[in-house]
Amino acid sequence: MTRTGLLRAGLVGLGAMGRNHARVLSSLSGVELVAVVDPAGDPTGAARGVPVVSTLAEMLAIGVDYAVVACPTALHEEVGLQLAQAGVPTLIEKPLAPSVAAARRLVEAFESRGVLGAVGHIERYNPALLNLRARLEAGEIGDLFQVVTRRQGPFPHRIADVGVVMDLATHDIDLTAWVTGSDYATVTAHTVSRSGRPHEDMVVVIGQLTDGTVVNHLVNWLSPLKERSTVVTGERGCFVADTLHADLTFYANSAIDTEWEALRTFRGVAEGDMIRYAIPKREPLLVEHERFRDAVEGKTDGIVTLRQGLRTVEVSESVLMSARVGNTVRLTEAAVPQPRSEPQSGPQPQSRSQPQSGSQPQSGSQPQSGLGVVAAG
Repeated sequence: MTRTGLLRAGLVGLGAMGRNHARVLSSLSGVELVAVVDPAGDPTGAARGVPVVSTLAEMLAIGVDYAVVACPTALHEEVGLQLAQAGVPTLIEKPLAPSVAAARRLVEAFESRGVLGAVGHIERYNPALLNLRARLEAGEIGDLFQVVTRRQGPFPHRIADVGVVMDLATHDIDLTAWVTGSDYATVTAHTVSRSGRPHEDMVVVIGQLTDGTVVNHLVNWLSPLKERSTVVTGERGCFVADTLHADLTFYANSAIDTEWEALRTFRGVAEGDMIRYAIPKREPLLVEHERFRDAVEGKTDGIVTLRQGLRTVEVSESVLMSARVGNTVRLTEAAVPQPRSEPQSGPQPQSRSQPQSGSQPQSGSQPQSGLGVVAAG
């Protein structure tokens, strides 16, 4: 800490997301941003006068109480391992790593040293989704039937090292498991690449959670329409969360009985009341930083743990495998349950995907990183 009692924070990366982290850290209560690492310097002035150095070693020499990693995903493992070795609590931007193997190494590095680590899955701090999750936990729509997400928009030129699955679909995978409190059981996916880049530009995912809830994700960066939508349907109606504008709307099933005999024979649903909730709207990135700051001080457990981040990478890699081999991928149970963001507490059994008994991957397709394939029926 500084002599004034402020936590000393360091930031790695001044790209598009890194500049937002710098903005929030520069005014975060109880924190002083003391160093930024970026070999390209700070041509936009985003560091606001804070020293910008070229290497992580220089930042560590300045001295920090915690760090935020916002460099390209391909560098998360290298940077994260160094910070774990140095004993620095670290918030790593999502996804945790570009592969399951790299994510597991990060989890082991932090857990084995007892160092706090977290992943920046920012949608968990979106006001609409926070309110939605609380209402689902209260059982307001009864048993869940389906979760549908749509996340599309123009190509983000900031991304060069991963495709749309790791960059965007990880949002929907994490938020779906989080709001429902249920893990993924199976995923089936198709991808499209149209931009000439080596990575996929669009993915459509159909899956099922361990509680039987059906999920569907449409994610792309090929559309001029920017859309961020999460629809959760249950026995009493459905919630629609617009995470671009942090709005939450409830569409109730009709509670009015019908005397029309032809309709009464169909035990379906009908339109009922619609409610758009008035909810406080704080910036998700600011709330994310407040939660991690408090976790560093031992005050709260409201973070996304590294093991939860690992699970999202596992499901994402399973999505890519399904698209690659044309089969359904079945996942084993997560090492950490999703309903709560609990603090990490020592090493736990690592989760992986596995094939259904007796099934084999297609010829020429070998499961990687412990992931298995279930033949589509």
